[in-house]
Amino acid sequence: MTIRVLLADDQAMIRGGLRLILEDQDDITVVGEAADGAQAVELARRLRPDVCLIDIRMPGLDGIDVTRALAGPGVTDPLRVVIVTTFDLDEYVHGTLRAGAVGFVLKGAAPTLLIEAVRAAHAGDALISPSITLRLLRNLAPAARPTPVTRPAQPLSARETEVIRAIARGRTNQEIAASLFIALSTVKSHLATIQNKLGVRNRVEIAAWAWESRLMDFSEPSN
Repeated sequence: MTIRVLLADDQAMIRGGLRLILEDQDDITVVGEAADGAQAVELARRLRPDVCLIDIRMPGLDGIDVTRALAGPGVTDPLRVVIVTTFDLDEYVHGTLRAGAVGFVLKGAAPTLLIEAVRAAHAGDALISPSITLRLLRNLAPAARPTPVTRPAQPLSARETEVIRAIARGRTNQEIAASLFIALSTVKSHLATIQNKLGVRNRVEIAAWAWESRLMDFSEPSN
């Protein structure tokens, strides 16, 4: 199955470089390019790509506004948005993830990370550049965010708690399955149940909940 990707960046050279990286893969094709935020929203809604790679700083609508328009809480049929940016700023990371993005990758990262982020988004997972993961999760802790933590609609089982901890450390589904000696399909089943109990939409929000609720200890590794 080919993953259809939309690129949105105001620099033509950047779009060209991303296209070369992605289309070198047999399972990825770029179906459109946008040079500004408004065009990104229009193309995305018309083409319905599997994954949208969106820059933060663009003319008109910025990456946060674009993400909110395509994947925000009020969107009936949200698209999968991955932010690809040069700017490693907390306000951008928080803003885009809260707006519905399922990934955040720095342009200086290895091409393999970009490809992994596209495939993860297409599979319903999420990926954040390892260099910012721990800092992001620390800032989502109660000390930084005094708002009450949402309690699960139903109690979490011991196995579900283990899966949540693994997600908060940045583990992939395959790594979770291997470490817990369970099938990949079982991990996916646990994820669906956890999302339902916590009332969240993806693994990024599961990880955020784990740190907000102090389920995790900051001495624990994040990857």
